[in-house]
Amino acid sequence: MTNSIGSDRHAGSGSFLPKARRLALRLVFALILVGGITFVFARVIRVNATSAGFFYLVAILMIATAWGLAESTVASVVAMLCFNYFFLPPLGTLTVADPENWVALFVFLVTALTASQLSARLKRQTREALDRQQELERLYALSRAIQLIDATQPIAKQIAHQIAHTFECPALALYDRKSGEIYFSGPESFTGIEARLRESAIQSTVQRDDAEKILVAPIRLGREPIGSLAVRDVFLSEAALQSLLNLVAVGLERQRAQEAVNQAQVVQESEQLKSTLLDAIAHEFKTPLTSIKAITTDLLSSSEEVNPQRLHGLLAIVDEGADRLSRLVTEAIQLARIEGGKFQLNREVHFPSSLLSAAVRQTKSLTDGRELKIEAADDLPLVLVDADLIQMVIAQLIDNAVKYSPPGSPILMGATAGEAGVIVHVTDRGPGIPEDEQSRIFDRFYRGSREQNLKGSGMGLAIAREIIRAHGQEIWVSSTPGSGSDFCFSLPIAPPGSVG
Repeated sequence: MTNSIGSDRHAGSGSFLPKARRLALRLVFALILVGGITFVFARVIRVNATSAGFFYLVAILMIATAWGLAESTVASVVAMLCFNYFFLPPLGTLTVADPENWVALFVFLVTALTASQLSARLKRQTREALDRQQELERLYALSRAIQLIDATQPIAKQIAHQIAHTFECPALALYDRKSGEIYFSGPESFTGIEARLRESAIQSTVQRDDAEKILVAPIRLGREPIGSLAVRDVFLSEAALQSLLNLVAVGLERQRAQEAVNQAQVVQESEQLKSTLLDAIAHEFKTPLTSIKAITTDLLSSSEEVNPQRLHGLLAIVDEGADRLSRLVTEAIQLARIEGGKFQLNREVHFPSSLLSAAVRQTKSLTDGRELKIEAADDLPLVLVDADLIQMVIAQLIDNAVKYSPPGSPILMGATAGEAGVIVHVTDRGPGIPEDEQSRIFDRFYRGSREQNLKGSGMGLAIAREIIRAHGQEIWVSSTPGSGSDFCFSLPIAPPGSVG
């Protein structure tokens, strides 16, 4: 690896012909300056050789400072010739009669060349110092940007964007070997670079294309190559390049660490969910199973014929227990699907009133003879939903209203047209929900202070929220202690032309 990516920022810009033209133009100006000094002090204001030599040296220093060593060297040679021809006797010839003048001429040439070289070196060092300062500032800005990267978004993609922005890259490509992804950034396209990136990462080699001004360098973490970086028309010192690659390596490693943390968190939450789910199911299953077992044992062990009326009552209890077990299993399966990412919607166009009526029919055995009032206009917009899942949500809200409202009190259901969808509500006349519990009522397995002696797994409202969110909508509750609760959720309106 050489000392820099295009060691000289100026030497790396432009093609050969424009650089040659600029050099030729600077040489012409240098010769004009030397010629001007010669004309003024040889024809207009006559001065001695010492004064002329001094002005020549000043001009050469100015040329070296402004342009460089090549221009000042040419100016030194031409100035030496002019100094000899116009100021050292015999004048008008390139011969030197006095040996002392030979010494003066030689000293003049050496002084001019040395001064121009020192001046050019100082200029180059100053320029390099400014370049290193700019590199350090950019590396510092990049390091801060990487530290502030959003860990919830693809980190490698953000790193590529930050490098392109910080170093003003026309084109940049970042290859993450672990994921196999290549992230592009910069205003210009970067084509045909994929094979170079993979080769550089696998072989851990640096590749340069001076014609296209492209550099591809491996990104290592310790001795392990974890990716590669390709840049076009970017000029960095060797130290800055290595620092840049190290920053990228740290950023990619941060992504891997974040992915590991997320995966561990998911596993932990999954295990916690399974444990809580099993505890809830075991607790809720126990009551109906105990009742069913007691009734069946009693019937099987009874030696006398069971009274038909009593038998009907016992079978009704068994039927209720079986329904409860069925609901618990359905809730557990739905929650497991939601958590496992296997939640899919079968959207179709429906009338809001038909969804309410179907949910009422499903919960008829649970309403304990309650009066269910449905208020939904026939001219409501059609909705695009998964009917089975929405009916499950409504049924859950009806079941909650039955549990938490006085026996015999009516339950009001309805649907109205909102600004962004159809609003469905289920209202009860129960004790209401304390304000500090309303924000948590839809959490998984959350059971409020009013639920201690009531049946339920604590999964129903959490499932309802996920179903509604899967439709791109929201569910909420409005409640005042002592005045009942009003559960509402929105449904998306079917787009025009989706019917028939």
